[in-house]
Amino acid sequence: MKMSEIRDESLWQSGEVKINWVKGNMPLLRSIEEDFSKSKPFVGIKVALSVHLEAKTAYLCKVLAAGGAEMYVTGSNPLSTQDDVAAALVHDGLSVFAWHGATDEEYNRHIESVVKVGPNIIIDDGGDLVNLIHTKYPELIPNVIGGCEETTTGIIRLIARDKQGELKFPMVLVNNADCKHLFDNRYGTGQSVWDGINRTTNLIVAGKNVVVAGYGWCGKGVAMRAKGFGASVIVTEIDPIKAMEAVMDGFKVMKMEEAAKIGDFFVTVTGCKGVICENSFMNMKDGAIMCNAGHFDCEVDVAGLKSIAVETKLARNNIQGYKLPNGNWVYVIAEGRLVNLAAGDGHPAEIMDMSFAIQALSAEYLVKNKGKLDKMIIDVPKEIDREVANRKIKFWGLEIDKLTPEQEEYLNSWNV
Repeated sequence: MKMSEIRDESLWQSGEVKINWVKGNMPLLRSIEEDFSKSKPFVGIKVALSVHLEAKTAYLCKVLAAGGAEMYVTGSNPLSTQDDVAAALVHDGLSVFAWHGATDEEYNRHIESVVKVGPNIIIDDGGDLVNLIHTKYPELIPNVIGGCEETTTGIIRLIARDKQGELKFPMVLVNNADCKHLFDNRYGTGQSVWDGINRTTNLIVAGKNVVVAGYGWCGKGVAMRAKGFGASVIVTEIDPIKAMEAVMDGFKVMKMEEAAKIGDFFVTVTGCKGVICENSFMNMKDGAIMCNAGHFDCEVDVAGLKSIAVETKLARNNIQGYKLPNGNWVYVIAEGRLVNLAAGDGHPAEIMDMSFAIQALSAEYLVKNKGKLDKMIIDVPKEIDREVANRKIKFWGLEIDKLTPEQEEYLNSWNV
């Protein structure tokens, strides 16, 4: 039976246009859709998916549905769902529970709606589905073959749960695949974060001081693009090795309290909480702008900022202003939520083509290996990573060299 809870199904034509556009720029997923349409690996399988619900995610849903999956779809952030895209999926017969601007109660209800169907495969972004089924619906766990996790934050939660012996089904760490994190996290985040900032603020980046909190793959991408825009980039870190990387990449490194005094734009990309808080707010220049590119909205302590602000205002659409006790105004984009999706369209289609190809093939891997996996934390098999890379190279019209038998023997020998 078809079930859904969305804003307005009449918006479907606009959403379909968006989905068709990204489909035209996602050749990997198109090729996988062709394969799945023939092999039907997901017949009889219920898939619960919680990923930022925009056009690229919608096309992944359609690819899985082409493989026979019964899809139950929700978002993974209250501000990243696009209502016309949700409507397009419902028009195509998928079950969708999501809308833009959901309250906490609505968001949790939508998450719960896709869990209650008793999914066999879970595709998660941040861990909300996995957390809910473990804590509130443990009786449904026997139905679950396994799942896939899209993002770094979700993987941190999975590993913590597994260490405590509390992860009850296999989860594939999609984010750790080379064809995911090396490209999605670095080039995807690097571009989409600045797409969101630039379209929301309409301010120049060149000549400004940009503070990037965290120098993992996402932070590297954000810093690289800021440098390309002509900004002076400052990195804050807790890891001395990553701090050294930042220095050798040409960036300044300092503590957040010091960076707060000179920053114009602040981007948090750490996966941790309280990265920018009261002692930093009070050091900031008048007009400083903050945003978050981590999964959860706790990296910029917006609640703490509200508590010390003497006045607030909507400075511009999706930008909230806060007047500090010292008279300075500071600004937060998209409520401190994931800026590239809450204030933009997310990663470019060509980037998500690789990420979602990994998702689709990892889900197929779980179904093919039902009952055979003896660990709860599963790395993406190297053959899947390689297949995605080889297909992508082919679609780019490129050829690469291959080892000769003599070269293979040389590399695999010690007696040469």
